[in-house]
Amino acid sequence: MALYSIGDLARRTGLTVKTIRFYSDRGIVPPTDRSPTGYRLYDLDAVACLELVRTLRDLGVDLPTIRRVVAREVSLPEVAAAHAEALAVQIRTLRLRRAVLTAVARRGSSPEEMDLMHKLARLSEDERRRLVDDFLEAAFDGLDTVPGFAGVMRSMTPELPDDPSPEQVEAWVELAELAQDPDFRAAVRRILARHAAERGEADAPPRPDPAALARDHARPALAAGLAPEAPEADSAVAAVVAAYARDLGLPDDPALRRRLLGRLEEADDPRRDHYLELLAVINGWPSPEPLSPALGWFTEALRARLD
Repeated sequence: MALYSIGDLARRTGLTVKTIRFYSDRGIVPPTDRSPTGYRLYDLDAVACLELVRTLRDLGVDLPTIRRVVAREVSLPEVAAAHAEALAVQIRTLRLRRAVLTAVARRGSSPEEMDLMHKLARLSEDERRRLVDDFLEAAFDGLDTVPGFAGVMRSMTPELPDDPSPEQVEAWVELAELAQDPDFRAAVRRILARHAAERGEADAPPRPDPAALARDHARPALAAGLAPEAPEADSAVAAVVAAYARDLGLPDDPALRRRLLGRLEEADDPRRDHYLELLAVINGWPSPEPLSPALGWFTEALRARLD
């Protein structure tokens, strides 16, 4: 059996004598034998072992784990799988940091804003979900059994990807701040609770959202440049009021119109539009049509016909 000195091993592997001695001293590549004068000698298996050690070290595997692999205490596939997952986590972290830094550079953020962006963006997926779940649970508390509301809740949930763009990071930070705003939370809760209260019996067919009805009827008039108080707007107002009265089983009278006006004024919150815009950016969805312009037009038109 051919045996090699540390110098021979260094020439064969390209490693330094110092490095080989280091691995040998730690029992990772022990000598096969010793010369009469006490020098370490190694066989061809040591060459293969050193190649494996070098590869694992290049991949970031720690020495205790390498020692276990060499001693066959753990299989190489098991080690490879564990380190592949660790590298995946590191890659996701680096991508997120890159996105944060790119967003900071583009926005010209202050040190305080950068710190906030970094803290919010580097939350784990579970931590991000808890932050959003806290907002959604407060808004939907007791309403999750209302038919259709579970789907609405899912549609309001942001999912920041593992490799976000700077725009998605910015949108996530803004949405997280908005979701923690007590006033916004209370406003969303009021809208949902009122909608649930007006929905009727649990087995009744879903009623159209008055805000969506108002938007749909106001959109053509708004596009045509029609003034809310113009006589030509009567038909749009009458159609929405009639649908609202029919859904509630109430007559079209001033009390009902004031009730509808209150619902629409409550729904006409620019922060709701902003939340949905941010949500679309984070989730990679098409940008939604803002509700406020058409809803603002309709509430003016309805208010002008209350007197």
